[in-house]
Formats: sequence, structure tokens, C-alpha cells
Amino acid sequence: MIKKVSFGILCSIFLFSCKNEKQEKTEEVSAANRQPNIVIVFTDDQGYEDVGCFGAPGIKTPHLDQMALEGVKLTSFYSAQAVCSASRAGLLTGCYPNRIGIHNAFMPDAQTGLNPDETTIADMLKQQGYATAIYGKWHLGDHPDFMPNKQGFDDYFGIPYSNDMWPLHPQQGPVFNFGPLPLYENEKVIDTLTDQSQLTTQITERAVSFIDKNKDKPFFLYVAHPQPHVPLFVSDKFKGKSERGLYGDVIMEIDWSVGQIIETLKKNKLDKNTLVIFTSDNGPWLAYGNHAGSADPFREGKGTAWEGGQREPFIAWYPGKLPANKTISTPVMAIDILPTVASVTNSSLPEKEIDGKNVWDVLTGETTETPHEAFYFYYRVNELFGVRYKDWKLYFPHRYRTMEGQEPGKDGLPGAYRFVDMEEIELYHLANDSIESINVADKHPDIVKKITALADKKREELGDNLTGIKGSENREPGRVKTEE
Repeated sequence: MIKKVSFGILCSIFLFSCKNEKQEKTEEVSAANRQPNIVIVFTDDQGYEDVGCFGAPGIKTPHLDQMALEGVKLTSFYSAQAVCSASRAGLLTGCYPNRIGIHNAFMPDAQTGLNPDETTIADMLKQQGYATAIYGKWHLGDHPDFMPNKQGFDDYFGIPYSNDMWPLHPQQGPVFNFGPLPLYENEKVIDTLTDQSQLTTQITERAVSFIDKNKDKPFFLYVAHPQPHVPLFVSDKFKGKSERGLYGDVIMEIDWSVGQIIETLKKNKLDKNTLVIFTSDNGPWLAYGNHAGSADPFREGKGTAWEGGQREPFIAWYPGKLPANKTISTPVMAIDILPTVASVTNSSLPEKEIDGKNVWDVLTGETTETPHEAFYFYYRVNELFGVRYKDWKLYFPHRYRTMEGQEPGKDGLPGAYRFVDMEEIELYHLANDSIESINVADKHPDIVKKITALADKKREELGDNLTGIKGSENREPGRVKTEE
């Protein structure tokens, strides 16, 4: 009798195991047959060097390092511009920010914002039936007409602009007069922040919950961390963990957040059907000294067109679709993400003109050639500072800021920038001189002539306030409607 019962139990266990294995395989096949999920993790003011696999000293980022081991690392990835709002506009629309009228960083109560007539990645994917969410920093206009729920996102939790735009700014009074920093859930303010130490955790929890909730349908998740933009905040679980002080602690918590997202994708058997991208909006805010990141080995940081201002860490992870442990030096820009996502998801490109190109073949290693003729580096209000053409980077005369020779800030207080007037064209060969130290314009007049011709063509299209050219293809941003 005991033997019969034992045999019966064994049979039951075997049948149950087979059933579970069959169910798991069915779930995996079902997930693989769905449209791919898209996850973009976008940090704020993180420097090129501020990830372990990009050389970060004193900061441990095991999850990002593992993501790079299992995916693709780009070493010549550029943000769309070297400042918050413009770079986010470029990422989400596939356009040079100045094409769509977005410049600099919006202040609270801005009367302009991202025009809802523009197509964001969220708009594009919603047309394909995707669930869409943004958790973190928006910064594309805080008027209700321009907020995330009007720009293709189903769900929003976060802050409407930079985390330093609050009454606790160290320069509140003599320089700024900021009001309260609101925390939004969709279109409702649910809190006023005086402490941001739990924000990275809250954003991560929302992201994990969103994946769990939408595991049976395709989704687009945009995790736009307000950190490591100053003021720096970190939860107790990472406080004091880094050799780089508070800044390093913050990066370690962001790394943990990425790990939580990857773990949730794997738990739901979505890892082989999800493209995850990690990068940042622009280079480090060097004026803040020990509360700023590092763009080493590149020149300068945030707010400049030098390599340190827009060259960012970039990792793409898509097991089975992208190669593992591959480093790619082909230049790519944030404006390329929308058309690449369109290709991966079989989505239609926006009807209006965009500037980005599909770089899927670059990410897979099928080609080492960029689909762009050149990359254009605009800053301030539509001023063309520089152009990258192949391995060459040319700068036109302009004023830029630097901390070289200046006393850096410390512990949350900024140092003072020095301003430099570049009076002549400068040319650098990035393959031989990535730190942009040797101006070779006089030795290569043919290259200067070629790049200048490309710039003149782009000026006719998008304008250039440095030369007084208006441009023929610029579009208007969204504007707050006033009662007549």
C-alpha cells in the first residue's frame, strides 16, 4: 500500500512538473510572439565616466556592468543637447531640439513646452497598443497642456522639472525665487517635496509595479531619474557605501534601480522580449565639484558642446537580439532612439520631419558606419557651436564656460564658471585626440571647408543665431493659450 501511494505521489509530482514546464514554455513563446517591450532609463547630469564599465573610480555599478557584459556598450553616444529640457525633447521626439523650438531648461511656470502636436516615443507606441509610463523627471513644460499625460503617457509619477527648482536651492534669494517642488501622480499634485531621499526608491517601485501589471501586453517604460542632478539625495540603504562620497552613493542607488528592473523582467520571463537602454541627458555639472560627476577623459561638461558636455555612457540590453559584451565606437545620438525603436516595434515614423536615423544595424554590429552625414551640436537659443563629421569635430567661434583654473564648488554649493571666447574655427581629430587638445584646423583646410559647407546647409534648414540665419524648417513649441 505504501509503495502504491509513493508511486502515485511520484507520478503526480512528475505530471505537475511537466505541466509547469509546459506552462513556462508556453509563457515564454507567448512573450516572444508579442511586440517587444521598451525600457529607457535616463539619468540627469551623469558623466561619461560615472559607470563602472566606463571607468568609474570608487563607484561600484554591478548591475550596469552586467548589463554591458550581456549587451552592447557605445563609447561615442551623444545626448541631443548639453542641457536638460532640450536633451529630453531630442530623446523623445527624434528631433534636434531646436527643430521643435525647445531650448535650454524650462523654469517653473514656463509659458512654453513640448508641443503636443509633436510625436513622442510614447505617442508612437500607444498607436501600437502599448501601455506607456514615465516615472521621474519630465521637464518639458509644467503647464497642464504640456505634461506627460498629454504627450502619450498613460501613467506618470514624478516631478515636473529639475529637482533643484525649489525653495531649498542654495542660491534661493540672491539668484532664484523658486516655489514649492510638486510631486505629481498623473495630473494631480500628491505632495510637496522637502526631502528627496526616497525618490529613487519610489520611482523604482513604480517601475517594477508597472512591469508586473503589464506583463501580458507590450509596454514602454521611461524611467527618468532626477539624480544625480544636484541636490544629491540617497536613501539610507546606500548612504556611505561609495568611495566617491555622496555622489558615488547616488550612482550606486541608480545602479540598484536598474538591477530591480532587470530582475523584474526576468521574473516575468520578459527579458528576451525587452530592449533596455541606459544613458544620461548631458554631461556633469562641473561647477558643483565633489557633488558633480566626471566626464573623463573628455573635455568640459554640461552646458558645453565639447565632448564632455554631450558624450554619455550608453548601454543597450536585449538578450538574443543584441550581441553580448560588445563595445561599439560608431557615433550615435539620442535623436536616433525613436526611429530605432520604431524599427524594432514595426511602428510608423512620425508624419513630421525628424532628424534621427535607425541605428539598429549599428547596435547589432551589422555595420560600423553611421547613417548620419554629420552630427550638429547646438546650444543656448539655436546657436550652432560645433559639428562632428566622421572622426572630425569642428567648432565655430562662440563663448563657452569652463571651470578650468576656477575654485570648484563643494558639498552642494556651486563654484563660479569662467567664460572663454573662441575667436577662430577649431578642428580636432577625435580618433587621435579624444580629449580635444590639439587644434589642427590650419593643417586640414579641406576638412574645414567640407564641414563648414555641411554647417551652412544645416543653418539654412534649422537656423543659427550666431550667424543671424533664421532657418526654414523650425517648428513652434507649445505655447500657453492666453484669454483675449
